[in-house]
Amino acid sequence: MTRSFKKPGAFPGTVGALAAVATAAVATALWVRHRKTRAERDHPPIGCFTDVDGVRLHYVDQGKGPPVVLLHGNTVLLQDFICSGLIDRLSERHRVIAFDRPGFGYSERPRDRLWTAQAQAALIQQALAQIGVEQPVVLGHSWGTLVAMGMAVDFPTDVRGLVLISGYYYPTARLDVALTAPAALPLLGDAMRYTVSPLTGRVLLKRTVEAMFAPRPMPADFFDVMPREMILRPLQIRAEAEDAAFMIPAAARFRTEYAKFDMPVAIFAGAGDKIVDPKSHSTRLHQELPSSTLVVAPDSGHMVHYALAKEVVDAVNQMSAEEDARGAELQIANDDAHPDAVRLNVVAAAL
Repeated sequence: MTRSFKKPGAFPGTVGALAAVATAAVATALWVRHRKTRAERDHPPIGCFTDVDGVRLHYVDQGKGPPVVLLHGNTVLLQDFICSGLIDRLSERHRVIAFDRPGFGYSERPRDRLWTAQAQAALIQQALAQIGVEQPVVLGHSWGTLVAMGMAVDFPTDVRGLVLISGYYYPTARLDVALTAPAALPLLGDAMRYTVSPLTGRVLLKRTVEAMFAPRPMPADFFDVMPREMILRPLQIRAEAEDAAFMIPAAARFRTEYAKFDMPVAIFAGAGDKIVDPKSHSTRLHQELPSSTLVVAPDSGHMVHYALAKEVVDAVNQMSAEEDARGAELQIANDDAHPDAVRLNVVAAAL
C-alpha cells in the first residue's frame, strides 16, 4: 500500500500566510480611511455646492461679467486653475465658475450611471442652469476638454466658445488606460483603491506631476495649493481610473462632430507634451477647424496653461467681446427691420 504524506506544518503555514495578508490588507484599508478623513479635515471645501440630478457638485464662483466655465483634467482638482492664476486673471472681467468634476475634490460620483464625457457635460449644463449661467465660454484642460466638447456637441446654442488646452481629440492607443483600468472595476477596484492604489499613488504622484509640467519645472508651491492627500483618496482614484477608461470612446464619439462646430475655438498645446502628443491632437484638430486658432508653446508640456495664462485669458476676452459685438449687430439689424417696435419700446420706457 502506498501512502502519501503532507509535509509537517505545510497547511498551517499556508493559513498563516493568508491570515497575515488579510491582516495587512485590513490594516492598510484602515490607514487609507484615516488619511482620507484627515485630508478632508485639513482641506475643507473652498467653494459652493449645488445639487443636480442627485449629485452634489462643488464649485468656485468668482467675479462679474460674461461667464467662463473651467473644467480641470485628470489627477488634479479645480485648484489647478487657482495655482495657474487663471481664476484670478479671468475674474477681473468675467464671472468665473470652476467645477470639481464628478468624483474629484468635493463633488460626488454615484455609481448609478456611467460617467462618460457626455454624462458629465449634461450634469455641468444642468448645474449652470441652476446657478443662472447662460452661454459661457467653456475652457477645458486635458480630460476636461472632452467634457467641454460634450457640451458643444449636445448643447451647441448654450456654448459661447471653446478654449481647449492640451486636449485628447482623436482615438489612439493609450498605455495608461490599460494600467489604470483595473481600479475602475467593482469589487477588484474597490479592494485596490483601499490598499495598493493609494500606496503606489503616493510614491508616483510627484513624478507624475513633474512629467505633466516637463520640460518646465513643476511650480514650487504646486502641492501647497493642490492638496496632495485629497488626490489620493479612494473616490478620486476611482474617478481617475473611470475617466481613463472612457477617454478613447469619447474621442471616437466626438471626432465625427467637429465639422459641425459653429462657435469660436481656441486651441493651446505645449510642444514638449509627453502626455498627449500635440501634433496628433491639437494640430490635427486645428487643421480640421479652419476658423480655430492654435498656439503651441515651444518650451512647455501638458500644463501649458501655466506658461500661457495671459494668452488663454486674451482668447477668452476676445470670444466674449466678439459675441457681445455680434449680439449688438443683431439687435441693430432687428431694430432697423422693425422701427415701429423700437419707437413703441422708447415710448414705453419713457412711461
